[in-house]
Amino acid sequence: MNDSAGGYTAAEALALVQGVLARTHMGAGSPGDLVAALTVLRELREELAGWEPELITAAREQKVSWAALAPALGVTSRQAAERRYLRLRPSDTGEQTGEERVRAQRDKRAGDRAVATWARDNAAVLRQLAGQVSSVQGLSRRAQRHVDLVGQALAEDDPARLLPPLADTHTHLKATHASLAAQVRSLTDQATQIRHTSDMTRSDSAPAAEQRTGNPG
Repeated sequence: MNDSAGGYTAAEALALVQGVLARTHMGAGSPGDLVAALTVLRELREELAGWEPELITAAREQKVSWAALAPALGVTSRQAAERRYLRLRPSDTGEQTGEERVRAQRDKRAGDRAVATWARDNAAVLRQLAGQVSSVQGLSRRAQRHVDLVGQALAEDDPARLLPPLADTHTHLKATHASLAAQVRSLTDQATQIRHTSDMTRSDSAPAAEQRTGNPG
């Protein structure tokens, strides 16, 4: 974690600003001092703003709940705590503003839910295909690892867990098991379309929701 602003440590920067304020209160602050203090204060503020998402990330990695973080962040709910984090943290996917990051995260979750529902509604088809894939023999060691992951997911209760490992087998099956690879591709394309439809539905409904609430996302 960086702890400097303008060449000062955070403690030094804060002491400098406090010193200028003290002199100003006594009528001894100069224009140069005030400009310097404001510059250091801006840099310190930027440093502090970068610390918050870093600390939140560390807390989440330590399994601290959003509900427990909310009071520390000065908000009243777990949803507000997560929203604050999404506004502050750097984007991994190109969103430029905090609101865009909040919306992107909500869209992803909505898409995940839609795909999971579709997978559960088509559990029999998914499990049948996963069974066929997991029984394929004579593959390379690398391909076999991907097929084995399908077998592991097949043992779990949630059929939605089958989709990622199944999708990963397509490349490794298409040369030697073209028909099976085509079935895998068809199912994963359907899942992609379900996610796209969810995204489009949310995009179409967002403007109306913003007009009602005054808040995007």
